[in-house]
Formats: sequence, C-alpha cells, structure tokens
Amino acid sequence: MVVKLSVASQSWPLRQTFRIARGAKNEAVVVVATIEDGSHSGRGECVPYARYGETVTSVTGQIEKLRRRVEGGISRQDLQTLLPASAARNALDCAMIDLEAKRTGKPAYELLGLPVPAPVHTAFTLSVDEPEAMGKAAAEAAARGYRLLKLKVAGGQDISRVEAVRKAAPGARLVVDANEGWTPEEYDVLAPGLAGLGVVLIEQPLKAEEDGYLAWTEAPVPVCADESCHTRADLQRIRPRYSHINIKLDKAGGLTEAVALAREAAAMGLKLMVGCMVSTSLAMAPATLLAGMAEFVDLDGPLLLARDRDPALQYDTDLLHPATRELWG
Repeated sequence: MVVKLSVASQSWPLRQTFRIARGAKNEAVVVVATIEDGSHSGRGECVPYARYGETVTSVTGQIEKLRRRVEGGISRQDLQTLLPASAARNALDCAMIDLEAKRTGKPAYELLGLPVPAPVHTAFTLSVDEPEAMGKAAAEAAARGYRLLKLKVAGGQDISRVEAVRKAAPGARLVVDANEGWTPEEYDVLAPGLAGLGVVLIEQPLKAEEDGYLAWTEAPVPVCADESCHTRADLQRIRPRYSHINIKLDKAGGLTEAVALAREAAAMGLKLMVGCMVSTSLAMAPATLLAGMAEFVDLDGPLLLARDRDPALQYDTDLLHPATRELWG
C-alpha cells in the first residue's frame, strides 16, 4: 500500500480583529497535514503558536522531516517519541486517526475508547477591548443566545471590562482569560473583584514561570491552567496551583496524548476545560471527542472566522453538534 503525506499552510480571514493580552490578529493561519493511501485520506489541522516558538515554516518543516517515516507506515505510538508535544505532532496525529477511521470504518471515538459524542454547549469568546466595546459585544452575544462568555483581558481596566459585560449580559456565566497578562500583585486585587462579579473561572492569570505563587494564595475563583499545562508531564507540578486544566490539541501534541492527559488529570481530581486556537472545523472536530469529559467547553474557533470549511461543524448558536465523518473521524 502506497502512502503519501502532504502538508500545506492556509489562511482563513476572521470576522473581525481578535485581541488577547499578547497581541491581535485578523486571520487564522493553519497548517494541514494530509495522509493518503490511494483509497482513503486522513487530515489533521494545527495552529503554529509564537508563544511556544512555532512558525508556519518550523511546523511544516517538522512534518516534512518525518515524510519518509510516515510514508513508511509509523504508528501513532511511534509518533509520540519522534516529535515533542507540538502543533506539528497534533496535525500528524489527527491525520493518522482520521485515516485509521476511514480505513477501518470505525469512528474515531470508538478507536480511542471514548463515549459516543453528543451535542455540547460551547463558550463564546470576546476579545479584549475597552469596557464599553466589550459590553456591547456581550449584549449582542447574549441576545443571540450565548450562555457562557469567555472574556479576554489584559490587566489595567479588567474590573471595568467585566463590570460592563456583567451589566450587558446579567444571565451569562463568565470565564476570564488573562493569557499570562497579570502580575501576582494584580491577581491579588483582581481575583476577589471578579469573584464579586460572579466570574466562574479565571484562566492562566500569571506567566507560566511565575505560577508557583498560586500554590501559596487562596483562590477566590477557581483557576485554570492553560500555558502552564501541555501534557501529562506537567500534572504533578501544577496540581497544587490550579483546580482546572485547559486541554488543547496543539499543546498536547494531538488527540492521542490529549485523551491520556484528560484521563490522568481527572483521576488526580483536576477538572477539565477543552479549548482551541482560532481555527477551522477541521481542527475543532477531534477536540469535540473530549467535550463530554469537560466542565467547560471552549470550541468556538470557527465562529470567529469569516468563512469555514465545507463540510463544517454545525453550531446552533452555542450548541455544538458532533462532527460528520465527511469532515473528520
């Protein structure tokens, strides 16, 4: 059986500028790995992330270096040792799972020993902006029916931002994501204030290298690790610091590790969020298989795009339906 690997970068325009504490962007740049055997094709999508030293060039280069190994028929278990946890490994891992599902006729969830996926409610993300603008965006989201809003913040006016959102969407549950944008001193001031505004989760308030501080201070609001937690190797270190972890396939290096991470974290008493980068339905589809294990689902990446793939995931406002096998898995 002749197997061929191809890799390509793609750009998908956003509906509007998306801002976090680390910067802003107007497009989602993704890398897609495709593995074909002449009869079936498997695809995986990843997002190179500068925070982890990744670029489109470095990610495509990592995938290309494994061309002969992939075309020679390596397993997903082999892949875990050939590449570190990274966007490149995610694209290849998801492509391998998709191809295996197509070849065997078994859905991906069955191959991975996961329950049958069901529709889930996802958060909707508001990018960081002036308080008035975030309030307006929250009012629009609430009017459309979004019940869980994830607010990107950046220090400074964060209490005013959340106050504006709370006033505009009084019935919404709120998650605040600082993307490592606070100092320990800011955390001590902001966390109690956010508790008073009914925020249900604070995501990655401090830089990963500074988050030891969280082990020594009381948390007025549950705190979720994002940049601080990539794989199972991080769990023992972060366990005293966080109540939740955000599992993203690009950080974990694919769905294979993400499933193992979710199971081990849950066994340790950590609660789960399943998250995403801004990307298309092809990147989101594998992550939906973990949604049933998570307290918080944040898989709204395609909703931020001006257009998505065809076929795409179906969203009924915040209700995300399982992927069709034509899309992935």
